[in-house]
Amino acid sequence: MAAAEKTESKNYFTDLNGVDVSKKVEKKNGLSYLSWAWAWAELKKRYPDSTYTIYENEQGLFYHTDGRTAWVKTGVTVNGIEHIEYLPVMDYRNNSIPVDKLTSFDVNKAIQRSLTKAVARHGLGLYIYAGEDLPEEATAEGVEAEKPKKTTTKKKATTTTTAAASAEGLTPRQKLVAWCKAMNFNIRDVATRYKLNNSSSDDDFYDALDDLIMIYGGSEYV
Repeated sequence: MAAAEKTESKNYFTDLNGVDVSKKVEKKNGLSYLSWAWAWAELKKRYPDSTYTIYENEQGLFYHTDGRTAWVKTGVTVNGIEHIEYLPVMDYRNNSIPVDKLTSFDVNKAIQRSLTKAVARHGLGLYIYAGEDLPEEATAEGVEAEKPKKTTTKKKATTTTTAAASAEGLTPRQKLVAWCKAMNFNIRDVATRYKLNNSSSDDDFYDALDDLIMIYGGSEYV
């Protein structure tokens, strides 16, 4: 009872905003992301009654469109307060995808990112979207934490994956195949989505693998 009273007495936003997520931040094309699965798990640990909503359009589809591009609409409710997030459906270069080129994979990825940002509106990881490395509480208290290494080029962004592939003697293609098998992903669908073929470069395979790990996790498999 004492623990419950303590949780209720504290502003839930302050509680979530004080969580240090720096070691869970992934960077891609200059943008910072949190794993949706990790963010949702952390939220439910602290506020188990939290819920989320994926808003459909009039046709029952999980995306909305102006006839040219598309976006998703998601909401996360914590302590009876809902925050809604709108997010464009984008490709791996963060460009909006024309509506006639959309796939269910694209929409699903946008929904997961949108839900993570909706969670952030409640405080968890919000500071990373403002370009900060640590939450306000940690900075004020002088807590030192290992900050994520800044990535300035595509090659540096894939250092971890590259090193793992080199250490185990696997090619980037083999790494991607191994990850897909471990995560029960269809390799043909992934190849189609990222336009991978026999002439694709190592960087193309690294980009696809990094993007998938950022969205779905599974870094332990590479």
